[in-house]
Amino acid sequence: MRPVADAVSVGGRRLTPLLVDTGSGPARIHLHAVGDPVGAVVLGHGAGGGVAARDLVAAADAAGSLRFAIALVEQPYRVAGRRAPARAPQLDAAWRAVVSRLRERELSGLPLVLGGRSAGARVACRTAEDCGAVAVLCLAFPLRPPRRTGSGPAPPAPDRLPELDLVRVPMLVVQGSSDPFGMPPPSPTREVVSVRGNHSLSGDLDGVRAAVSDWLARVVSSGSRASLRSA
Repeated sequence: MRPVADAVSVGGRRLTPLLVDTGSGPARIHLHAVGDPVGAVVLGHGAGGGVAARDLVAAADAAGSLRFAIALVEQPYRVAGRRAPARAPQLDAAWRAVVSRLRERELSGLPLVLGGRSAGARVACRTAEDCGAVAVLCLAFPLRPPRRTGSGPAPPAPDRLPELDLVRVPMLVVQGSSDPFGMPPPSPTREVVSVRGNHSLSGDLDGVRAAVSDWLARVVSSGSRASLRSA
């Protein structure tokens, strides 16, 4: 990895930006280390946004306050200055490369909670098992694309619930109560928390922080530090 110029601040803390090569160009990682971490939270951004999204920053701040190391990951297409996301297989491959590198170096030995917002949450769900996640955090999961207005009957919107159902470890979904992408259902391993607002989740950042903090504390407590560290 090599340092880059830009940085992101979370809770007043300046995260260290690094570049890591993937098979489709460099990804940028913003890291925040803590003393005696209980684990690490690795989060990806949405399709058209970046890691400075307010809900991502709120979730990262909640994790840091519980002594989780933080890594916010920018996909290669964003680093290259493009807004249109790459195809899912390319996004997943780049994410796996980043997580593998973090496991080898900066986050070595730490249990990983993987996640992200919107499209980044989808990537984390699809790769959770491959990457050895101990838990998954989803912000504004895009369950079904909103129907477009226009003449004629609209085709059925694709349902991404199977991506959520791929995850077998504890999961939290924080969803806006008026999110046009819909509200995912809970399951025995999936907790769903509704907060005020839409897909951006920016209408209730305190609610986002509270939901993430409460869930992460319970994930650590239920697994115990010893078992988490052996993950």
